[in-house]
Amino acid sequence: MRTVELLPDEATEARVRRVWRRLAETGMPSLAAHRHATNRPHLTLTTAPELPWDVRPALAEAFSTLPLPLRLEGTLRFEGRTSVLAWRVAAEAGLATLQRRVGELLPGPGNPLFEPENWVPHLSLGRTRTGPDSWAAELLPAELSEPWEGRFTAARSYDTESRTVERLA
Repeated sequence: MRTVELLPDEATEARVRRVWRRLAETGMPSLAAHRHATNRPHLTLTTAPELPWDVRPALAEAFSTLPLPLRLEGTLRFEGRTSVLAWRVAAEAGLATLQRRVGELLPGPGNPLFEPENWVPHLSLGRTRTGPDSWAAELLPAELSEPWEGRFTAARSYDTESRTVERLA
């Protein structure tokens, strides 16, 4: 499977990494513990079974809209096989348009979570299988409740089989 992701500017990435460290320092699940070289803050636009070569020019054209505004505002929690704590990304019009366009370009049955009407833009902060109580609200870093303005400046694709990334923009 391939993902298509947006990467934040350096200041936003540093802020997210600080939150990862603070979560880990308090003993809460955090992506700071994920040591793979490809681990970095990102927003997933969509997934696809493959990323065909003939789609890349259209993707490059779609990503010509970068940089795009990024606004972080509050936290989200997702429940399923794993619990996820995430920083909510405001679904600005340009971001929503880009997400829809990228989804239209990729082949195959996509994950329904990335259909435009279901997509919840976010930057993941931590994952666990121990349940939603893993992140005590009173211990969460204060900056998670403060709005943050940044930019999405680049795009990449992650290949889940080879565990490698490819720069797209």
